[in-house]
Amino acid sequence: MSKYFIFIPNLLSLVRIGLIYPILNNIYLGNFKISIIFFLIASITDGLDGFLARKMSWQTSLGKMLDPIADKLLLSGTIFILWLNQFIPFYIFIIFISRDVAILLGAAIKMTLIESDTPLPNFLGKFTTTMQIIYIAIIFLKEIFNVDFALFTLDIFILVITVLSLIVYAYNWIIDLKTYHNE
Repeated sequence: MSKYFIFIPNLLSLVRIGLIYPILNNIYLGNFKISIIFFLIASITDGLDGFLARKMSWQTSLGKMLDPIADKLLLSGTIFILWLNQFIPFYIFIIFISRDVAILLGAAIKMTLIESDTPLPNFLGKFTTTMQIIYIAIIFLKEIFNVDFALFTLDIFILVITVLSLIVYAYNWIIDLKTYHNE
């Protein structure tokens, strides 16, 4: 019976991708209440698709590529539009985008040279993604409730864990490449 449900995680990833435009458009228009609802639904699909794929053994080759792409599009697109509308500083935008681009390039290189499967995320990578989602939700809530407080401390925190995550990914890729090269 479970073979009929194997594509549910892929469907959830596609829902996440489908929600990107409404999220970005509503941020651009200043409709943060609608944006946060769509963003939270998209974020829930992120956790749910991975959980179902692993727990129910519903993993597919398409899903292994679709899930990280959906994640990167959601977070990068949201960060881009928040920066474009001056809700976050430029350095946060650059760090988020740089990490995502580096992860995608590193994964592509690793998949091409070392293994055909997509690399598995590490704990710090998952933690960073979760913190980035919370960071974005806080910005939405700040705008919804018209609360005026500086995000500098939160900006620095998200900056540090994002950079640390990138360093850990890069370190692991270097080790993998050295191991591959020495074989």
